Formats: sequence, C-alpha cells, structure tokens
Amino acid sequence: MNVINFSENNSLLNSFVREIRDINIQNDRLRFRRNIERLGEIMAYEISKEFKYKTIEVKTPLGVCAVNIPDEEIVIGTILRAGLPYHHGFLSYFDGAENAFVSAYRKYKETGHQSFDIHIEYIASPDIEGKTLILADPMLATGSSMDLTYRALLTKGTPKHIHIASIIASRQAVDYCVQNFPQDKTTIWIAAIDPDLNESSYIVPGIGDAGDLAYGIKN
Repeated sequence: MNVINFSENNSLLNSFVREIRDINIQNDRLRFRRNIERLGEIMAYEISKEFKYKTIEVKTPLGVCAVNIPDEEIVIGTILRAGLPYHHGFLSYFDGAENAFVSAYRKYKETGHQSFDIHIEYIASPDIEGKTLILADPMLATGSSMDLTYRALLTKGTPKHIHIASIIASRQAVDYCVQNFPQDKTTIWIAAIDPDLNESSYIVPGIGDAGDLAYGIKN
C-alpha cells in the first residue's frame, strides 16, 4: 500500500493547507470552503496520474490529433457534511464521475466527548463493482469513519482500486487505514499528517471541526 504525504514536498498545496489551519483566516466560511474545494482539485489532478489511459483521435479545424485520456470508471464517495466542498473539488476535475454519499457521524456516549461510536444512517451510491473508488473526507482522525464508509459501500459492489483522499490526517488514522484496507489495491493521499489526537479524538494541531467551519456550528 502506498501512502503519499504531500507535505513532504513543497508545492502550492501547502498554501491552501496553511489557510484552512489559520485561526485568523479559517472563520471566513466562504474562503474556507473554497480552500477545501481547491485542495480537492489538486488531489484529483495528482490521483489522475495513477489512472489507466487510452488514446483517442480528436478532429480539429486543421487536422486530427491523438490525445491520451483516462480510461477509468470513477466513483467519488464522500462522507457528509464536511466532505461536500471537497467532493465538489474532485467533481470539478472528474466531471464524468459517478457519486456516492454516506452520512457517517460520531455519536458521543457522554457529555465530555471522550468516547463515541460511529453511526451510518444514510447511503446513496451507484454500483461500484470493478470501478475506481475515491473515498474523500477532508479530516481523517481515527480512520474508523473511513473504514465503516468503505464497508457500507461494499454493499454496492467491490471496487478494483481504492484511493483514500484526505487533507489532514493523524498518524494513528493513517496506520489504521494501512492495517484495515486491502493492501494490494489501496492508495492513501494526504496533504499533511499530524502527530496527535486529543482526548476527544480531534487531530492536533489539525484545524478544528471542518464541518462547523464550512457550514456553521451544529446544535
């Protein structure tokens, strides 16, 4: 299994990651959502380099040109709600992709938010049998939501390859996904890997609650 950590190399991606982390910038919801979307676009471009391609001929006003284009059936699977702008970024580049949505959320066991179960209440997905599945969630804290989402989507078929795409991940979550996803057909793409989780399983230093920053505080 290959793990790509973009923070190990310098690129424009780091500027957008900086802005979604910065407490002086991130509370501008419009800018926050757009930065998440931009990161989805960059991830889509990088992931596309791993696809299988085919050559087609395109007729121009002056002749015929051979062009290599992706030869993949793509399904973008996103965890609601923080994943919506991220999903839109992927879909801007993979505009012919099919789409899947899963509502995976934390149900806390006590008021201190120190223990929780992951619940899935909703899934909308096409058939994913033999297709390339991109699992998109901007925050990968423990890895358990991503794992349950993948297992829920397996009711719709078995993909030929899985791309896990997150912006900020904890080291624990990356290790969890490495251990629990198929070794021979999974690639993990992360903009930055942070070292710790706090007592409520939020990534440290992280960004805070991505869903609240994108759409407002939930009750």
